[in-house]
Amino acid sequence: MRILISNKFYYPRGGDCVYTINLQKLLEKNGHEVAVFAMQHAETIDTPYQKYFPAEVDFSNKKQFLKTIFRPFGTREVRRKFTQLLNDFQPEVLHLNNIHTQLSPVIAKIAHKRGIKVVWTLHDYKLLCPRYDCLKNDKEPCELCFQNKKFALKNRCMKNSLVGSIITYVEAKKWSRQKLEKYTDTFICPSQFAADKMISGGFDKNKIIKLHNFIDTEKIGHNHFEKENYYCYVGRISPEKGIKTLIKAASTLPYPLKIVGSGELYGKLKTETKNIEFLGLKNWSEIKEIVGKARFFVIPSEWYENNPLSVIESLCLGTPVLGANIGGIPELTQTNEMNMTFEMKNAVNLAEKINTMWQKTTGKDYSNLAKSSQEKFNSENYYHNLINIYKNEKNIK
Repeated sequence: MRILISNKFYYPRGGDCVYTINLQKLLEKNGHEVAVFAMQHAETIDTPYQKYFPAEVDFSNKKQFLKTIFRPFGTREVRRKFTQLLNDFQPEVLHLNNIHTQLSPVIAKIAHKRGIKVVWTLHDYKLLCPRYDCLKNDKEPCELCFQNKKFALKNRCMKNSLVGSIITYVEAKKWSRQKLEKYTDTFICPSQFAADKMISGGFDKNKIIKLHNFIDTEKIGHNHFEKENYYCYVGRISPEKGIKTLIKAASTLPYPLKIVGSGELYGKLKTETKNIEFLGLKNWSEIKEIVGKARFFVIPSEWYENNPLSVIESLCLGTPVLGANIGGIPELTQTNEMNMTFEMKNAVNLAEKINTMWQKTTGKDYSNLAKSSQEKFNSENYYHNLINIYKNEKNIK
């Protein structure tokens, strides 16, 4: 089968990018021909298909103002290069990921008109929320735009910018729910939470399939489960990740916390810590070591996390998870009794649960957690289910 995968970036920038790269490897491993369509970028992975990539647009560069205005609507360059790739590669399936703004859903429209099956994995809530994350004023969960996108304009949802909010509002009106449904055969939601939100936003439930993310178990390569006396967090150091709540809770406790990652709050929070070690950015081999030896992993998010890969990685390493009761996190923590949830944004409740987890994880058999998690989230199961979706057989296990 010839499959064309598209994502706005083609290098390990975020969860959607990592998924795109891993999906390509998984499909090629199983004998399929795979092409990629993305935007040019200095860090783009070398590929023979790079000649088809449209030029990079930098939305923080004021000199590219006109480019940034028109790109979300499907520019001539995007349409021309994508059409050329379709002509040369002749895919049977187009598998979309995060494509809005830098590429735009125009590529779904073009493929649909050619009779190519269009499958779309939804890594965030862009089809429902013009700013992707369902947050109002960067703080509170919000679903106003599920029914009427005017609220994105009224509340200046894009970085509190009137111009940015106008562009995202017009973009949402241009690529309406009706059009996106028309051009897409199947929407893959990595969590039941995301699937339910899509349905509540008016999308046809018959076009929505829940299929959680996967992990290459060979990448785990971990069979040592001796734990050390610390717990950990891995992710962005930014407000929506609940990092302030975690710091507040952790500062009242004697247990060591290791924090891996960087972001806008890194410098500020690093100076206000007690029993907390900020490690900055780390590569996978280092993260695997840190998470694998931790007593447990904390994900204190305050936005609608979909199906976070960091949680799946932790579980497959045999490290229990303490997660906020928001978004798709509870679906992952419910997979094993060693995991727990806490009340989102509640530092007192989080501190109580950290203390409980510390006691609860003493002397436990972590190997069973790793084994059951790897059986659930392995790439072989994912591949079987995905091929059924490509073939329009919706018997997902």
